[in-house]
Amino acid sequence: MKTWAAEALNTAPDSKNEIHGDKLAKEFGFKGGLVPGVTISAYLLHPVIEKWGIEWLNNGFAKCMITSPLYDKEKFEVISEEVSEEKILTTLNKSDQTICANAEAALSKNSLKPPKRRGDTIASQDYVGPQATKDIWDKLKKEGCFSFRYLWGGENPLIYLRDPNQLPDLLNPKKDGFANLSFLLGCSNWILASNAYMNPWIHLQTTSHNFRAVPMGTPLIAEMQVKDCYDKKGHEFIDVDVNLFDERDEECIMMINLLAIYKVRGA
Repeated sequence: MKTWAAEALNTAPDSKNEIHGDKLAKEFGFKGGLVPGVTISAYLLHPVIEKWGIEWLNNGFAKCMITSPLYDKEKFEVISEEVSEEKILTTLNKSDQTICANAEAALSKNSLKPPKRRGDTIASQDYVGPQATKDIWDKLKKEGCFSFRYLWGGENPLIYLRDPNQLPDLLNPKKDGFANLSFLLGCSNWILASNAYMNPWIHLQTTSHNFRAVPMGTPLIAEMQVKDCYDKKGHEFIDVDVNLFDERDEECIMMINLLAIYKVRGA
């Protein structure tokens, strides 16, 4: 087993999803704004990228599950266990030894066929989605969702640690690094929240397959399909599939399944 330790960064304190801000999070019984689930997932997969590098970014699998909140500046450690040459299990423990999240990552043995782009209508920059309800999700499931454009790059690309030099060189934007998992999985969060307005909502789990690494300056198009919407223990859940495509050649670079609570109990 190996251990990697770091300090958590809340990458979305001013998000429209106010669960990442202190005020609303505390109203729901949390100590403060929640570190986004996609950022926690990037922590879980940091040792995986250090181990497998570009090979995993080009042909890798991951399932990340968030089980407990993590807060800004909180110390944590990720324990990784190589159960085989092609499979790694990771666990994120907080300083009080509470398990916050865990992941299974693997190198894909059999090449999964990348999905083709459907050609969903791309939303305008000023599009505002309707309030998320079961009826809205059912409508989107039946009629389809808007797609959205994203860009890996720009003046301040999203990273999961305060100091980019603490990232693997492969992911360091100062060295024209490839897109990291906080950004790539974040695209699934953003398209979900753009198709239907949710506040607050909580990211729980992603299952993802990489098809190729994403170089600096790559324009992406995300397409989403609603799989399921259901109630459980007072929370309301949404389950969607998201595919990310390189806009230049329309090849799929990543497919993601995202599970989230779109309406928190008591909201």
